[in-house]
Amino acid sequence: MKNETKLKKVKLTDPYGVVLYPLSTEKSIQQIEFGNKLVLVVAPKATKVEVKKAVEELFKVKVVKVNLHHSFMGEKRAYVKLGKGHLASDVSADLGLI
Repeated sequence: MKNETKLKKVKLTDPYGVVLYPLSTEKSIQQIEFGNKLVLVVAPKATKVEVKKAVEELFKVKVVKVNLHHSFMGEKRAYVKLGKGHLASDVSADLGLI
């Protein structure tokens, strides 16, 4: 019998370990203003569920949808759409982006 090692997926439980920093590019500012979305750089192994929980815990908002994107720079970006009762512009103003 061969010894088979199973790869365990590491759960990222610390929200500060999941969300690394907000992205402040022209496109991300446009997403904040017109799409009610936050653009965040997240940990490379973070999943959509982990990003959603981390954003809801850190910013006290309701998350509707999370899209993940790997940039050509090697970053993993999360496009986080917020619920109707929460504005991305308010969260970004608290972060100092706008």
